[in-house]
Amino acid sequence: MSWYKPADIGFAVRSQLADLGQGARLFVRLLGTLGGSFKRFGLIRDQIHFLGNYSLAIIAVSGLFVGFVFGLQGYYTLQRYGSSSALGLLVTLTLVRELGPVVTALLFAGRAGTSLTAEIGLMKAGEQISVMEMMAVDPVLRVLAPRFWAGIITMPLLAAVFSAMGIIGGWAVGVLMIGVDGGSFWSQIQGGVDVWKDVGNGVIKSIVFGFTVTFIALLQGFEAQPTPEGVASATTRTVVVSSLSVLGLDFILTAMMFTI
Repeated sequence: MSWYKPADIGFAVRSQLADLGQGARLFVRLLGTLGGSFKRFGLIRDQIHFLGNYSLAIIAVSGLFVGFVFGLQGYYTLQRYGSSSALGLLVTLTLVRELGPVVTALLFAGRAGTSLTAEIGLMKAGEQISVMEMMAVDPVLRVLAPRFWAGIITMPLLAAVFSAMGIIGGWAVGVLMIGVDGGSFWSQIQGGVDVWKDVGNGVIKSIVFGFTVTFIALLQGFEAQPTPEGVASATTRTVVVSSLSVLGLDFILTAMMFTI
């Protein structure tokens, strides 16, 4: 006995296609706001402060403790092969290539992404979006676009802070606590890290993650049901969808960067 009728399956598929279509339309509209948004850069500046400054503490502290852990784990792993002097290179490459962009994006989704979704969802529930449309004010250009471009700008900066704090944490554990030679620690980083291949790949990842997480957060808020339950559900979906998207894109980008 079938639990699902063909009509139910068709309705579910049609609903998913409609959601994809609405997301694609919003995506195209946001891309079309590039010129208009930067003419009013004050709005983007305010959102950079909101998204970046308020996320800075958790990003910096998390990066520092990740550096502590990698300093310990890396040292005892490299010591087996007599390569403890390469601790700085190991910590730095791991952070700038992989952990910096990925962990920053996950933390950004949990801190800033949920705030964006809740803010837009509450504006919709309070009919502020509808009032803007009645006053011939485009809510996409006035509300969504500044937050969208601010998220893309903010993510690489936060990822850089995360990686820098992680390197400092690795240095503190490896050099100050364990006793690795400080000159070897920094010289290995200077000689082994390529600016374009290593740091550049990390920057590209962070931009893509910022683009993805911010868009998902805005889409979920803009399409949320105008009820408390709808806003709460949209906030939860933001974290889940953003996290899975970041991890999936990380694999794709890493595979492309190592094959090109």
